[in-house]
Formats: sequence, structure tokens, C-alpha cells
Amino acid sequence: MIILGLTGSIGMGKSTTAAMFREQGVPVHDSDEAVHRLYAGAAAPLIEAAFPGTVVNGVVDRARLTGHVLGKPEALKRLEGIVHPMVRADAAAFVERHRSAGTPVIVLDIPLLFETHSRERVDKVVVVTAPAEVQRARVLARPGMTEEKFAGILRLQVPDAEKRRKADFVIDTGQGMDAARSAVSEVVRAVCGESPATP
Repeated sequence: MIILGLTGSIGMGKSTTAAMFREQGVPVHDSDEAVHRLYAGAAAPLIEAAFPGTVVNGVVDRARLTGHVLGKPEALKRLEGIVHPMVRADAAAFVERHRSAGTPVIVLDIPLLFETHSRERVDKVVVVTAPAEVQRARVLARPGMTEEKFAGILRLQVPDAEKRRKADFVIDTGQGMDAARSAVSEVVRAVCGESPATP
């Protein structure tokens, strides 16, 4: 089984690209979706203990949590210490399920693949990119996003150019949906010779 690691900086189109892999029949483990599940489940009491007042009705309130960690490296490190191992365990279970099922290729969608030193968890890395002005326009169009928040997020991420240098495959989402979908098909063909049949 080939494990592809899908990553890219904020606003590069990673979620859209992950959906394109699913269209090709490739199972995708979405780290963000796993975090949402954990915030409504096993992670909630641990986060409330570390950051009192951040859990409402058993679910982590992301806005409240952001207020505790934004611009506070030690607090962010404490949060990551809680969440990252739980997400990794969730992903490991996903990998083993598909390995047992004989799935030929899967994707681990890991937003901070390079930042969390997760390269060894995957066989090949797919980096999603777009021109800086496209990225900026996408991110600033998000509700509640500001120039300051965007700059703060970028400071925490490995630069796009460095990610592209380290990638096995690069998908440019700035060229439109059709071009991106074609690039995804090329990646799938490159790693397994044809469109995978999902068991």
C-alpha cells in the first residue's frame, strides 16, 4: 500500500484537492475532520483541564480556544501536545484498516506535515500550492480572518517554496479546477498505474 501525504499552506486548496482524490476512489484521512471529532469527544476534557472555559456543552469552542493560544507559543505547544498524538492515533487506525483491506493507495491529509516532522509517516508527499496573491485572496475572504491573523498563521508554517522543494508531487490549484483534477489523476496513475478500486 502506498501512503500519500497531502499538505499545503493555508488557502492553497488542500481540502478541494483531498476531495478530488476521493473522486478518484482514493480513501482520505482528514486531520482537520479528526480534530473536529476529537474536540467533540475524547480531547474535550483534556483541553478544558489545560485551558479552563474553552469547552461548552462538552464541545471545544474553537473561538475561545484560539483566544488562549494565538500568539502564545507555550500555550500552542501545550495544545499540540494534547491533540497531535490523538490525531496520529486516529490516522494510524485508518492506515491499518486499509492495509488489512488491501487498499492500493491512501491519502493522509496532514496540514502541518513538515511542521510536525511527519514525513516519515508517508511514502510520498503531495504539496498543494497556488500563487501568493490567490492564496491571500482566498484566506482573507474567510469569515473572521484579518491581515494580522493571516500573517500570524504564515509565520507558523514552513514557506510554500520550501514545501514545494521537498515534495514528490506538486499540484497547483491556481490554474483552475480542471487542471487540478488532471494533476490529481496523474499522481494516482504515477503511484498505482491506474485508478484504484476501493475495496
